[in-house]
Amino acid sequence: MEISRELTHGRLTGFEYQVKPLEERRHAAVAAVLSPGSDGSIGFLLTRRAATLRSHGGQWALPGGRLDPGETVEDAARRELAEEVAVELSQDSIVGRLDDFVTRSGFVISPIVLWSDTELAPTPDPQEVAAVYQVALSTLDRPDVPRLREIPQSDRPVISLPILGDFVHAPTAAIVFQLFEVVYAGRHTRVGHYEQPVFAWS
Repeated sequence: MEISRELTHGRLTGFEYQVKPLEERRHAAVAAVLSPGSDGSIGFLLTRRAATLRSHGGQWALPGGRLDPGETVEDAARRELAEEVAVELSQDSIVGRLDDFVTRSGFVISPIVLWSDTELAPTPDPQEVAAVYQVALSTLDRPDVPRLREIPQSDRPVISLPILGDFVHAPTAAIVFQLFEVVYAGRHTRVGHYEQPVFAWS
């Protein structure tokens, strides 16, 4: 399947993303960046957080973080992308948005989808990011995606994705799965009901 900017923008424009109320939660934004890899296939940037971080160290994540006062989710996603992996994309690179995801740790995460026509050369900030990878969307087109399991602490299924020889868990797994479903498969799949593993609750 050939993914283009026009196809991506069209599918995201036709997708009515859901905005969740903040209430007492904090607001964060993540950048789901689509670009061609070295083989030409369209993929997204995925980071491994630095192990030294105070919260969620060593976990898989999309570039992102909390909004600064007065900042839009679009600007926050672009700023965090530049700070974490030295990728600077303009406002014109934004092609859409996915559903807000409410985390167990008290955040509402707003995913912003950006597009680059050229292959990126990300450079991780070692204080925040241990490594950054380009993952082709096509690698998620397989029968064992997503992986769902039950846990005694919740009545909702825990979602994870087999990526790079490991498992990526929610919230990142939920956001990436929706990215795949909407952009690659053309399906308006919701992911807000998926659970996070217990270790990510705090």
